[in-house]
Order: sequence, then structure tokens, then C-alpha cells
Amino acid sequence: MQADRPLWVPGAEILERSPMAQFMSWCGQRFGRNFADYDAFHAWSVAERGDFWTAVWDFCGVVGDRGERALINGDRMLDARFFPDATLNYAENLLRNSGAGDALVFRGEDKVSYRLSWDELRALVSRLQQAMKAQGIGKGDRVAAMMPNMPETIALMLATASIGAIWSSCSPDFGEQGVLDRFGQIGPKLFIACDGYWYNGKRQDVAGKVGAVASRLAVPIVIVPYAGDSVSLAGAVEGGVTLADFIAGFEAKPLVFERLPFSHPLYVLFSSGTTGVPKCIVHSAGGTLLQHLKEQRFHCGLQEGEKLFYFTTCGWMMWNWLVSGLASGATLCLFDGSPFYPNGNVLFDYAAEERFAIFGTSAKYIDAVRKGGFTPVSTHDLSALRLLTSTGSPLSPEGFTFVYEGIKSDVQLASISGGTDIVSCFVLGNPLKPVWRGEIQGPGLGLAMDIWNDEGQPVRGEKGELVCTKAFPSMPVMFWNDPEGTKYRAAYFERFDNVWCHGDFAEWTPHGGIIIHGRSDATLNPGGVRIGTAEIYNQVEQMEEVAEALCIGQDWEDDVRVILFVRLSPGVELTDELTKAIRNRIRTGASPRHVPAKIIAVADIPRTKSGKIVELAVRDVVHGRPVKNKEALANPEALDLFAGLDALKS
Repeated sequence: MQADRPLWVPGAEILERSPMAQFMSWCGQRFGRNFADYDAFHAWSVAERGDFWTAVWDFCGVVGDRGERALINGDRMLDARFFPDATLNYAENLLRNSGAGDALVFRGEDKVSYRLSWDELRALVSRLQQAMKAQGIGKGDRVAAMMPNMPETIALMLATASIGAIWSSCSPDFGEQGVLDRFGQIGPKLFIACDGYWYNGKRQDVAGKVGAVASRLAVPIVIVPYAGDSVSLAGAVEGGVTLADFIAGFEAKPLVFERLPFSHPLYVLFSSGTTGVPKCIVHSAGGTLLQHLKEQRFHCGLQEGEKLFYFTTCGWMMWNWLVSGLASGATLCLFDGSPFYPNGNVLFDYAAEERFAIFGTSAKYIDAVRKGGFTPVSTHDLSALRLLTSTGSPLSPEGFTFVYEGIKSDVQLASISGGTDIVSCFVLGNPLKPVWRGEIQGPGLGLAMDIWNDEGQPVRGEKGELVCTKAFPSMPVMFWNDPEGTKYRAAYFERFDNVWCHGDFAEWTPHGGIIIHGRSDATLNPGGVRIGTAEIYNQVEQMEEVAEALCIGQDWEDDVRVILFVRLSPGVELTDELTKAIRNRIRTGASPRHVPAKIIAVADIPRTKSGKIVELAVRDVVHGRPVKNKEALANPEALDLFAGLDALKS
């Protein structure tokens, strides 16, 4: 593929008939504007945020009363309020469809498979809604769930939201302390857990963990059947009841939705928490709904009846993003378990059989498929697939190339980036623009995203901090247990006054796209020059000998030196020749400044439950500092591999 040519270009049909194109034309007619192109449309969406977000509400047919005012205090990030007079209910917007068509399709590895129609989903939500009310759960109460990504989880969330209660979830692979570090902070009135789950073909027992968490939370607990014995587990846990018993005696009837203010809390999400107890980030019903509708309907082109898939657990914000697809009338395809069991084709088998229109995954997954030698382009019918999205970490240029050579040659590839902090994206795909190798297509509509240097000046052609200079609807309502807003301000607004500083190290491209170079708190500073860790990973992880890498800066002789840890492919040893090859690859592919002072082989690399490597935790271990919350990690034992290394003493 030629570097000076885009990998994908939108055809005439997309440019004229995609939901993004239709929305741009509709806004032009409504507001008397003539948008020459997407860039002009984006500029208007930022300059006239009240008109823009009103247009999103009306065009998408949001169910509720939006009131007259769209935005107040718009010039002050922390005081801005969108639709201050509006009332709506998130669940009502997701459940506006009915009928026998599929709402949810589920696969739990190769062990469990079933579907729920819109009518079946609505009936289950009705019974759950009544059962929750009978438990005294109402507006503002918290419901916490340790659940797989399965249909019952979505139904439970919708029932929670329908009555104005607040939902919070994590995946069942979290350890006991990790669950308590999260849910213990928010005081739930109901705890929900599965009776077990499947991973890599094996049943994973959760009975001991569920019992321990339940005893500490001391609230009623609902046990959902999946991979174990829900009756026995419910009987063994104080306050326990099976899902069947929880809804027994309640017949499905017309749903009742509590319409509440736009800013009413919907979700509590949690930061990864490797630098302390996780932050409890509270997101609003209205902000979440509008932002997701904008991203899914326009940036992803999602239309009623299409199949939407995202590989995610209930402990990652992409689950919250995925479920909003119901608001567009899409069928959600859910998967729980290992994406490589029984082999690396399992998700592509699913995509082909169900005819996914949108396939969402992580950059790490794409790289693992490439290194595993899988080529769905030659083995699977992916003719229905029009959009593949990638997030979790920056997708390397080689990852872009592999998608087009190994997965599908005419798919739109949307690398996206945002986070738990905004339960959505700052930068993402755009069906009206080309896809260039290694680049995110551009900023989201309505978001005044930019890149600033340390002096707070916008920069082009150099790396800087990703910022947002104007308020947007999906900013957190607050942090839980932060009454003065001190933690909230410290998280985003200490760097630049009245400007959201997201913590990503990024740069604009000549095409108007964006490259994310990693987290700014993990950037390296050898000789005072800032280097993004993703620039090193992009080189090293393309080598077949290297399965995975992690890079940190080690304080050394009044400066910082670059240390590269590599997890090698099976049967490979870190010889002098391989060390030299890695250094040469980095020197020629990145720059001489990126070349590490030390390269060290390790057996494993620690990562969070959502698969992100934890550079800061490793940096703390190397410097002899305690890691405050190992429970946030999927494999905390891996941290021991980095402690007291002789190679780092000279």
C-alpha cells in the first residue's frame, strides 16, 4: 500500500446518503447554513453548541421534553449546563422499539447461545422494574452488578435506569478487593452477580468471591444463572435470591418510565485505579444518551436493524457505549469469554454468521489476530461489515495495514479514543473523510478538541496535550464522595484554566487527523525531550519475535533513561542479535532518541481488566514505590517480575 494514498475513501453513496451527510444537510436547511464540507460543519457544531445539540435531540427523535434552553453558562466548563429544563429517561429511549425482531443476540464462548426479541426484552425489564420497586429501590439509589456481558445484564441496567436509580457494573473476573474498592464507595441498595462464567473453555467459579463481597456490602443480592448453580449459591449467601425468584409473582405489563432532569445520574464508572482507590465518575442520563446517539448515528452511521458488536466486558466503558445502540433500533450482538477460544476465528465466525455491520474491538486484539496468522479476508464472508472500530490503545500503522490486507479491503477503519472520563470519544471515525494509515480520522461533532503545548498554545506539527476548550454534554456530573468537586477539578482542570486536559499525548496530522502517542503521564523525557510510548510500541511490536512490550522512564543520574521490557514469542530468547535488531528497528522507525538504554525480557506484562498495559504501576515498582491498588489488574502477580532487577542497577 502506498503511504501517500488513503486506505479507504467514502464513495458517492456514503457522501450523499449516510446519516452524517443527511444530518449535515438537515442542519444546513434548519439553521440557514451552507456547509461546504465536514470541517465547516464541525466548526459550526462547536461555535453554536446550543443549536447543534438541539439538532441532535430533534433529528434523533429523543423521547422526552427538551425544554426551551439548550445551554447555560456555556463559557464556564464547570458551570455549564445543557438542557437545564429538559426531562427524559434513558431506558425509555433505548426501549422505544417493540416486536419479534432481535434486540439482543448472545454467545458465551461455545457454551451458551440465545436471543431476546424486543418484546421479550421489554417484558423482562417490566418484571425487573416491578421487583426493584418492591425492594424499595428508587430514584438516586445505586444498583451494583458483577456480571458478564449477557442479555440479563442489559435488562437489569434498563430496569435500574427506568426508575431513576443509578447503575454501576464490573466484570466477574475482578478480585474480591477490586469489587469492594468500587462498589464499597457508592453504597448500593442491591448487588447482582452471576453464578459463574466461562473463560477459555473452562467454568470459572465465583461462589467464594460473591459470598465475601455480599457479606461486606450487606445488601440483598440477586444471583443470575449462567455457568454455575444459582439456586445453591443464592441459598448460601445471606440475603441471596435467584433471578427467577426475584421476579416471581410479577407479570409483564406496560413499562413505566421515570422522566428526570437531563443531568440526573445514570452511571457510576470507575477509573483503572492503579494509582489509588478508583475514582467514581458519575455520568448523566441526558449527556450519555445525546453523546452516544451522535457518535453511533452519525460518526458510525448506525441505522435501525443493523447488527452492532463490541468486544467488551461490563467493567469497560465500551459496554455502556454498546448498549446505547438500542436507542437507534440496532440489534446488539454480545459476547462473553475469550476471543481466542477455541481459536482466533471465533469472533469472525460470529461476525459472518450474524452479519455484523459494525465490529468494535481493541488494538491489542487486531495485533494478536495478525500475529496469530489469521486472515479473515480469505476465510470469512464479511460482506455485511462496513465499519471496524479500534480503541483501548493506539492502533499502530501496521495494524491499519493488516486490517485492509488481512480482514477486509473495503471496510472503513475507525481508530477511536476517549475514555471512561467522558463515557465516549473525543476523536473517532468520520464516514465523510478518508482513512489514512496510522491516523484517527478527526474530532467528534460538538467537541472543541485541540492539542496544546505546555504554554497553553495550540500547536500543529508537534506533539502536545489533548484538550477540550468548551463544555460538552457528556462531561461527568461529579465524582462520587467529592462534595466540593476537589477531585474532579484536580483530574481535568488543574493544568489549564477552564480547559479540559484529557491526559493524552497527541498531534494533528497534515490531513486533519490525530495520532495518539500514549498517556501524557507515561511519556518519556530523556534529555528533556517528550517521547510517547506508543511510538516505541509501534516499532517493537511489529517484530515477530516480540509478543508485547512495555516502556518506562527510569530516573537515572539526574536524568531519565528509557527502559524497554519485552515479552517474547514462544521459543524466542533475547540474544545480543535480537537486542541489536530491536534497537535498530526503533532507531530507524522512530528516532535515535527513542532507543532504549536497556532492553529486558520478562515473562509477562501487567494489564488492567480491559487489557491496557500499566506503565505507571511498573514505573512505581522499578523505583521501589508501592502500587496502591493491585486489584485493578488482571494479572497483578506480573508486577513482581519488575522488582529489584539487577539489570536496572547499572
